[in-house]
Amino acid sequence: MDVVAADAGYTEHNRTIVNRGGENGWPSSFWNDSTALESLTIKAALDAGSVELFAITSGGDATDPIAGHKAWINYALQNNPDIEIGIALPPVDFPASWDSTAQSYGYTNIHDFYPAVVDHWHTTVVDSLRAEFPGMNIFSIPTGWATIELAQMQQDDLLEDDIALFGAKPTSIFSDDKGHQGQIVIEAGTLVWLASIYGDDLSLNNYDTGFITDLHGIAIEIMDNHPEAYKR
Repeated sequence: MDVVAADAGYTEHNRTIVNRGGENGWPSSFWNDSTALESLTIKAALDAGSVELFAITSGGDATDPIAGHKAWINYALQNNPDIEIGIALPPVDFPASWDSTAQSYGYTNIHDFYPAVVDHWHTTVVDSLRAEFPGMNIFSIPTGWATIELAQMQQDDLLEDDIALFGAKPTSIFSDDKGHQGQIVIEAGTLVWLASIYGDDLSLNNYDTGFITDLHGIAIEIMDNHPEAYKR
């Protein structure tokens, strides 16, 4: 993201990034694991103030899906009263089982199921947080669609690059069974991030993704289809 932002002219862009896999990466897990280095790193960045955007994943415990989000937002507000919140929408894990997972919820395939997942996150996370923090700009970042779209293009033989579905990170959609992203997905997702947080016109963006496939076009379509009510 740093390279793409700088290439687009956002010279003052800087970030602190902290992540952990699976449920350990939920906001509530970071909050409850208060002495972990990752949690202390987040707090230090927020304590320094002048943070404009706090991006958080959508994941959370079904019994109280925004408990961790609320805790972190309240903490962030202490030194960053004008902060905005972006909720990142990831893809579904274990892509080899996407369709069977969809069918277990009464849907035909991942393309029927994932829009319902996104709607669920918008309702249970974004809308709920907006009710808790009226006046705060809380929006969503639809990065998961980059994974969905590129996986389908690979299966339909529509990619202009030689990309496997599973395999090495530089040449695959997924680098493992859980669904960690290959580089082509990372590049497309980064463009979605750029458009989501800066409103960048990707049709005018000349960043070289390193791939022949038109990742800018894919990201543009994702952002065009993202509901206006959930954009920054």
